[in-house]
Amino acid sequence: MTRIGKQLSVGFAAIALFSAGYALHDQVAWPGAHAATAAPVVQNEPGRSVAAVALPDFTQIVAEQGPAVVNISVSGTKKTALAPFPGFDDDSPFGEFFRRFGAPVPHGEQRVPVRGEGSGFIVSPDGVVLTNAHVVADADEVVVRLTDKREFKAKVVGVDKPTDVAVLRIGAKSLPTVRIGSAQHARVGEWVVAIGSPFGFENSVTAGIISAKSRSLPDEGYVSFMQTDVAINPGNSGGPLFDAAGEVIGINSQIYSESGGYQGLSFAIPIDVAMNVERQILANGKVSRGKLGVTIQEVNQALADSFGLDKPRGALVSSVEAGSPAARAGVEPGDVIVKFNGTEISRASELPGLVAGAAPGTEVSIEIWRKGSTKTLSLKTGELKAVAARADDTGGGVAAGKLGLTVRPLDPEEKSQVAEGRGLAVEGVDGPAARAGIRPGDIIVAVNGEPVSNVDQLRRSVRQSGVVALLVQRGDHRLFVPIKAG
Repeated sequence: MTRIGKQLSVGFAAIALFSAGYALHDQVAWPGAHAATAAPVVQNEPGRSVAAVALPDFTQIVAEQGPAVVNISVSGTKKTALAPFPGFDDDSPFGEFFRRFGAPVPHGEQRVPVRGEGSGFIVSPDGVVLTNAHVVADADEVVVRLTDKREFKAKVVGVDKPTDVAVLRIGAKSLPTVRIGSAQHARVGEWVVAIGSPFGFENSVTAGIISAKSRSLPDEGYVSFMQTDVAINPGNSGGPLFDAAGEVIGINSQIYSESGGYQGLSFAIPIDVAMNVERQILANGKVSRGKLGVTIQEVNQALADSFGLDKPRGALVSSVEAGSPAARAGVEPGDVIVKFNGTEISRASELPGLVAGAAPGTEVSIEIWRKGSTKTLSLKTGELKAVAARADDTGGGVAAGKLGLTVRPLDPEEKSQVAEGRGLAVEGVDGPAARAGIRPGDIIVAVNGEPVSNVDQLRRSVRQSGVVALLVQRGDHRLFVPIKAG
């Protein structure tokens, strides 16, 4: 079955190497290292001459940028169920607690070691590294290895799952860095180069061309991917994609494959998206995204004909959220958004990334097609419901990693459900929090008896004491839950 696969090698025992033989019946000219002037003439057939095409030379890019590409090794554990823990029977006090919260009584678990590898690249001399979120997701330990064989334990500053971007930091100075470019000006057909660690083979170089731009993939609403034919395999994830000028224009992230390995289709996250995520995580500990408040769909030929469009283009609005920025600006179902802030929308899949990239509160314009004519509306973007970025306990405004919690501030609707009007919403659980019975959707109202409204309060409590008592609200029920930090 054909599938999109995020590439991360999770342990392997052996690799089979195969060689493919081939024969050249016609003579082919292979230019030298820097041959780019006169193209030699090859006699292909009697009476017919063909000018050989000068192939690009990537040696300088590899020599200059390769030292800033790193190998990332991750280790962690996964849970396998065992018999129930002693004292967690249905008739025990713990059993009563879980029944009240509508949760199954937790069973024992066995932690099974899991290892994996990926790639990344250094963007700041003081040790900031970018990679894919799925490379470091749920890892207990992340090790970054440089080309000079030095190794550093990395701290996960933050991850942004919607864009699959993670920011790491290692304790080193004066490091080599890549040159950051832009994917906006990249053209289909351009040569591109990937450097990474496929199957653990560090600093492997592969090359190809940009096959397409603005590709939408299943469950990836905030990224318009670049499609390439660069060979990408497990372990390449998180590595840089360079253009012919030696600048990073993307992060290699996914492949389309029937076998699980490379089959000619690979996808990269535009570096413009990744650098925006990096700046926000370093500055605020989270990523804020703009919001219009509309549901959209693609415009096919039949819809274009019915709405009087000259061709299928834009994003068709199928519904408008009440009270949203779009509703206040006068957007209606049946409108086709053809431009956002001056940028033409060819496909509906292009719009979410553009809107998300506009900071909440930004004044923007949208051009809509309505009843045979265009109309321009102005509005201020709202804020998309915060997506928590998981981080260790040294980052800012994110999560309490030692508890295994990923949390965020409450949105207005959640605040109305809590008498105090404040708290922290649980986005994800693992480790100690999961074993204690905390679940996504719970609201943490207090920690050690003190009301809590931001992550820093929770983090300080974790630092001060190895055990914290969280007052948790689930629905209409509240109960203190003790958790021992991992």
